[in-house]
Amino acid sequence: MHKNKFMKKIFAFIMLMMLISGICTGQLNVRNLRCENRINPLGIDVQNPRFSWQLATDHRNILQTAYEIRVNDPSGKISFWKSGKQQGIQSLFVPYRGSMLKSASVYYWQVRVWDNQGKVSDWSEKAFWQMGLLDSGDWKARWIESGLASDSVYGPALLFRKQFSIIKNIIAATAFITVHGMYELYINDARVGNAYLTPGWTSYNKRLQYQVYDVTKMMRKGLNAIGVEIGSGWYRTNLAWDNNKNIYGKKIGLLFQLEIKYSDGSTETVGSGGSWKTSDQGPIRSSEIYNGETYDARLEKANWKVPGFDDGGWRNATEKEFSLRNLIATYNEPVRKHENFDAVRVFTTPKGEQVIDFGQNLVGWEEFLLLNGKAGDTVTIDHAEVLDKEGNFYTDNLRAAKSENKYVLNGNEEEFLRPHFTFHGFRYIRLKGFHGEIHLGKLSNSKYGKGEGLGVSETKQPVLYISSATLYSDMEATGQFSCSNQMLNQLQHNIQWGQKGNFLDVPTDCPQRDERLGWTGDAQAFSRTASFNMGVHNFFSKWLKDVAADQNADGRVPFVVPNVLDSMAGGSAGWADVATIIPWNMWL
Repeated sequence: MHKNKFMKKIFAFIMLMMLISGICTGQLNVRNLRCENRINPLGIDVQNPRFSWQLATDHRNILQTAYEIRVNDPSGKISFWKSGKQQGIQSLFVPYRGSMLKSASVYYWQVRVWDNQGKVSDWSEKAFWQMGLLDSGDWKARWIESGLASDSVYGPALLFRKQFSIIKNIIAATAFITVHGMYELYINDARVGNAYLTPGWTSYNKRLQYQVYDVTKMMRKGLNAIGVEIGSGWYRTNLAWDNNKNIYGKKIGLLFQLEIKYSDGSTETVGSGGSWKTSDQGPIRSSEIYNGETYDARLEKANWKVPGFDDGGWRNATEKEFSLRNLIATYNEPVRKHENFDAVRVFTTPKGEQVIDFGQNLVGWEEFLLLNGKAGDTVTIDHAEVLDKEGNFYTDNLRAAKSENKYVLNGNEEEFLRPHFTFHGFRYIRLKGFHGEIHLGKLSNSKYGKGEGLGVSETKQPVLYISSATLYSDMEATGQFSCSNQMLNQLQHNIQWGQKGNFLDVPTDCPQRDERLGWTGDAQAFSRTASFNMGVHNFFSKWLKDVAADQNADGRVPFVVPNVLDSMAGGSAGWADVATIIPWNMWL
């Protein structure tokens, strides 16, 4: 008995020493594979994409001493690159050195590593990327416009649609899209992707991003329908001051290409062109960045995005000749919806106005479910960050920006409403034109996938369930700070929310008034803190390319990027320093 206990203690001691000394064999793995710093990206438009990975082991002091990469086709039968064993510690941005890559093709890659203990890992799990369109000649689609007189910055959002038939078995379908404006894309009545405010904001005349989507599961045999709704967006809405509109162009435009691969090996391209149909009779009657959106739900066309819709009253789109050389793939994270905040209180101000408080200053928009509304009634929602000292709704700091959304009800028993091509900075909303019950709990109904269900008013009077949704670039959270001092914790909270609210595809100075511009001085001063809070590498990499694109020939760096001010506005210390400070901070 005593001998057995003694032997167990000896064995435990030996095992402990082995663990401490590192003699015990540990598993070496490779994880977090990234191509161009993205996980399984779609739309890579460089011939030598770069690979990155991380080591994972249960030992300390383990270093990579060599690596090997292999790249194959999806079947694994065709090899495009075998790097062989490469000596070195590099595990970030290792460039592809294989055979020529082809537009729209999918490639799979793996990596294995050797460590300083002489161990070699297994091959990693497979990762993949899909190429974008590498040459302007790969675009078979044509730019199209509506040709409608209403196509103006103050006019309605425009609808474009195309119906086509498929008779073969589909194995893959990829959509490529960009617009002059902002878009939401639908295939067979399903929204494509979960990004908003696309194609994002760049120096459009020099760098216009397109997005790539895998839409294989959305396609079907027989009739299919593509629908695209487009608003003015940053392309032509008022930006900055002095009625500064139509900066990049006056007309909304669409460029769309669908690449389909069939099981028999054949392919088909469906592209935008003169056969597409267009209309200005959609529900979004106006949509601007600063002033907000007017939405008339009575004009909703439930079936315009599905096959079989009668578009006989629509006109044919007009083909246009625009250069394709400014088209670039998207490498940064898109703007997506994140946190939702339910209303915490509804109150009447000293001026007698009905105000709803969400308890958090945020950037995004309101979403509401309205029951038993009356057709033709208009609900107006204004946005504000603060109340004045008397407790009234305060909007003087918005300057000329209306920051107002209007919804004209269609009278259906249930209406789910939100904006589309605008955003607001707010904590409070002022509600005008609604007379009924306001529920502060979750905006919830099984039809809209929002939660636990709701109770309908027995009196059949209007009932409003309202929530708010945040919008910001989908950057990974990387750093957090907290301490015993609640004031410092609140400061950190404010810093993080300031970043979320101002990182909507470009690093803006503010998200609420008639500005919302990419001030270079603000961005460089905040960049180091930004890189602590979030993974901003892709975000800043994209924006710095616009800094370079908008830099004057004499070297002058603009005050704002994209530069929507005077072409000579720039070149001062603090602002122009962005060209060196942010690259340095990103390197660190």
